[in-house]
Amino acid sequence: MNSSSSPITKKRLGIGVDFGTSNSAAAVFDGEQIYLVQLEDDTVVMPSATYIDRELKITTGQSAIECYIESNMGRTVELSAEVLGEGRTTTGQLGDKGLPEEAQTQLVYGQSLIDGGQQGRLFRGIKRLLGNRSSPRLMVFDRPFRLVALITPLLLRIQQRLIALIKERNLSTDSAKHACIGHPVNFEGSDQGRNQLALTLLREAYGYANFEQQSFYPEPIAAALSYLHQNPDASQKTILAVDFGGGTLDLCLLRRTDQIFKVVKTHGVGLGGDHIDQLLFRELLFPLLGKGERWRRAGEDREIETAFPFEDYEELLLNWAISYMLNQNRFTTPLMQRIEYGDEAAVKFRRLYDMIKNNYSYLVFQSLKDLKATLSSATAARLDIPELDIELTTTREQFETIIAPILSKLQDAVTAILRKADMRSSEIELVIRTGGSSLIPAVKHLLEVQFPGKVIEHDPFTSVAAGLAIAEYRGLGADEYAGPESVSKF
Repeated sequence: MNSSSSPITKKRLGIGVDFGTSNSAAAVFDGEQIYLVQLEDDTVVMPSATYIDRELKITTGQSAIECYIESNMGRTVELSAEVLGEGRTTTGQLGDKGLPEEAQTQLVYGQSLIDGGQQGRLFRGIKRLLGNRSSPRLMVFDRPFRLVALITPLLLRIQQRLIALIKERNLSTDSAKHACIGHPVNFEGSDQGRNQLALTLLREAYGYANFEQQSFYPEPIAAALSYLHQNPDASQKTILAVDFGGGTLDLCLLRRTDQIFKVVKTHGVGLGGDHIDQLLFRELLFPLLGKGERWRRAGEDREIETAFPFEDYEELLLNWAISYMLNQNRFTTPLMQRIEYGDEAAVKFRRLYDMIKNNYSYLVFQSLKDLKATLSSATAARLDIPELDIELTTTREQFETIIAPILSKLQDAVTAILRKADMRSSEIELVIRTGGSSLIPAVKHLLEVQFPGKVIEHDPFTSVAAGLAIAEYRGLGADEYAGPESVSKF
């Protein structure tokens, strides 16, 4: 039957929105079927990206990334000094009106931080900043933007696509002004009260995006809930869900009896795909950019040789969105001096200089993400960045050695939740593995070793959104962050 002639059902809808660190998804549940929302033209998963151009026009999702690449990649960055005001000096003499005579007027400059040629700013991973009370407003062309202002356009797009799906499917006359909102067990950050702070900001952003009725639900429990919905006849009673995404690692342990489950324990740490990308950058690329090399400088009475201060560059290099700040004389001058040596190491510093001046940071991180994805299905992959004359082959074995600290923290998290619940690995009957980082073979292997024959993959990028929609339909969401263990029945 043609959908346009189908009668409109009057069922209440459950709506779930998973605003993630790297990607976002949304779903609708009508009590029987789950509908994933088409957030991009060709996929239901949308990059959590916001791009703002010089006219303050905002673009979201994959289009935001494309706009950034088109306008910024390869562009020479030239930072100019910011004028803070005027300074006047005097001759020391009094003029006709009894005031000091002005000798000259000079402009007072601040730090060299303004990128005059920048066409737009791209923001990703904003979710990682929500729990940090000290997060500053982010400057966009001399205007301060709150985190809420950078998230809201993404949520508005999700709401518009939700409305389109509801109308297209003739699901209901119900509006899309309500949703169950996912959150990690613990947001990133060291501040006390970071979970409440983050949810307060999310509540505000969702409100601006016309989600007037909001409830909250922990993401790993949502992933388990969507699995239980898809597998109502599953016999396993004790289930561990492992949600390993772009910014956080979340686990929940639950016991199931027929259509009722009880959340036993939850555990969450700030660990995800972004941390893996930064580790790859450190281990694979830092040595090719000059880390560990030495340089010589003129002293008062002799030439001094020391290690090149590469550590001064590291933090900005690892955060591609602000790496353009390296275009200051205090960073570029030492590089030019070191390049003049003309030795073998000079080639490395030329790479670093070119990366900084041509704004290649995003290109490098995207290449590392592609390398990571390839190694999930192949035993070797090539990292090829011709713009920086970098070409190397990495094996999966090398990759797993590099990410050993991440795997160790994953193991610690699994151990922690079992200890909290006073349970042994053998008592777990099923392990649900979800989230983009859960696709890494070493992650699969770690879980398989501890829970042999019990690990299954469950919709890595959409399980949480589907579970949130079910949670709202069933009335399981909470009005605010209230310990995940309080959510107990389905």
